[in-house]
Amino acid sequence: MSGTYYFVIVSPNDTPTFEIEFNKEQSKFSGEKADNKKEEYSHLHQFIAHASLDMVDDAMWTTPSMYLKSIDKFNEWSVSAFVTASGARLIMLHDVKSNDEGIKSFFHDVHDLYIKASMNTFFDRMEPIKMPTFLRKVQYFGKKHLVS
Repeated sequence: MSGTYYFVIVSPNDTPTFEIEFNKEQSKFSGEKADNKKEEYSHLHQFIAHASLDMVDDAMWTTPSMYLKSIDKFNEWSVSAFVTASGARLIMLHDVKSNDEGIKSFFHDVHDLYIKASMNTFFDRMEPIKMPTFLRKVQYFGKKHLVS
């Protein structure tokens, strides 16, 4: 695999509120096998991200920075994290090792977007984020910083 990114926002009570995947290459699988393979990787991504939450919680107390860089590793996957002041964790699972600056820029842009979304009076940080504009902007930031 090369150029795969899985991004998830995890609320302070450890529930995922938003998730998206970015790929540099289109899937080489087709038909039913592609759906099965994608679903298998989706579950694996969720498992790795959830397993890294303890590492994120430990690392956030050891540094004054909100960006935690690469905090965990699982086989070829690295986990980078960003912690907001409200306790939400932005987790990036990736198999690309040389894009730290792009990941950091992505986290900062999504953090700004998350702050703007949370200023909405109807926003509940414990509920899934279902705003179409939020999704479009995260997709744009992913293309801009990660897969371009």
